[in-house]
This record gives sequence, C-alpha cells and structure tokens, in this order.
Amino acid sequence: MSNTLRLAKYIATQHNCSRREADNYITGGWVSVDGEVIEEPGFRVAAKQTIRLASDASPDDVAPVTFLLHKPVGWSATEGDGSAAELLVAENQIMSPTLNQPMLKRHLVGLVLDTSLETQACGLVVASQEYRIHRKLLDDAAHVEMEYVVHVNGTLSESDLKKLNRPWPWQGRELPAAKISWQSDGHLRFALKTPPLGLITSMCTELGLEVINIKRIRIGRLAMSSLPLGKWRYLASHERF
Repeated sequence: MSNTLRLAKYIATQHNCSRREADNYITGGWVSVDGEVIEEPGFRVAAKQTIRLASDASPDDVAPVTFLLHKPVGWSATEGDGSAAELLVAENQIMSPTLNQPMLKRHLVGLVLDTSLETQACGLVVASQEYRIHRKLLDDAAHVEMEYVVHVNGTLSESDLKKLNRPWPWQGRELPAAKISWQSDGHLRFALKTPPLGLITSMCTELGLEVINIKRIRIGRLAMSSLPLGKWRYLASHERF
C-alpha cells in the first residue's frame, strides 16, 4: 500500500486541479485505470498503471437523474427486498436517440421511487434523485393524471360504465371522477389522478369484473411508449410530467 495512492490525489496532482474537481472527474465516469472506468475516488493506484482522463471530461458535479422503468409483475414499487429499483442496472438500460448517458454509480445515491404501483401490476415507474420530480409526483400527486390499460373478464352495462366515470367513494372520502372507456374486448382504459393502491381493482370488482392484469402506460404527459418490459431509460432534460 505504501507504493500506491488514492486515485483522486493522482488526478489532482497530474491535472493541476482541486481535490473536489478530481472527485467529480472520477464519479462522473471520466477516469480509466488500465482501460477500466473507475468511479471511486478512494481507489488505490500505482505508478506503473495506465491512468487516463477523458479528453472531454467535465469537472462539474454529477447532475441528478430520473429513471423511467417498465416494471414487470412481481416487483414492488417501494424500497426493500424485491424492489423494482433492483432492475436499475447497466445491462437493463435502453439508450434513447436524444440521451446516451451511461449509467454511473453516483446515479443510485439518494434515489427515491416516486410512483407507487401494485406488485401484481406492470408498467411505468419513476425513480429519481431530482427535487423537482419528487415535488411533482409526490407533493402534487393529486393533480397528476395516470393512464392504465386493465385486462378484465366480464362485461359492463352502459349504466355501470357511467358509474365508473362518476366520483368514486374510497375510504371515507370521494375521489374525483375518472375517465374510463373500453379500449377493446376485455380491456378497459382508465385515466385518473394518481389512484391509491387497490382502487382500480376495487372499482372493477364492485361491478362484477375480474381483473386479470393492470398496466400503467402514462404518467402525466409522459407515455411509456416502446420501453421494453424490465428495461429503463433516463428522463431527458426536455421531458416533463
């Protein structure tokens, strides 16, 4: 160990920058050791190793990010064992035409799952480090419309369908009216403001429908589009919920 030093110290010395800038180069994924990107400032290096700083490296702080994930059935949208956050790994990333940001370890620090979804449902889930996203999806949740496709067994009369579209009683309060229609045979489309867990199933069950599957396809203005099951991408700077 006496013949090694911290990578951050090496970068600061060799590139005449501050220790803070050196840390940012490393955590930003700009530094490689013997051809491998190293993101830990405390990584020990020796003089004989090949240490490179990318020519386009930025010393700025790593900006907070937001993940868009197509959660499969069986994964929780909360913290803990079986959390969908476990799917946020590099091999599950889908690069977007407008954003080719590689995944960094720093992107998982302080990450919050901002959108609840039943474990037995699939669809769009958001995990973020950004305060503006937390505020929009958590603090202002009552104003964020979400869209679901619900596969059901059973049929509805016109009067029952109208009932689904009226304000709905839930745990001692009345929820705002939803927009519900048949998408195709056996599939209902629900558009409603951040529904509590269990609401959609309860609404269907009360009217004699058996819920087979629930899939969330939109949050606010952002649709899941063609994001494959179990895959994720970063939210681009121009995208808004």
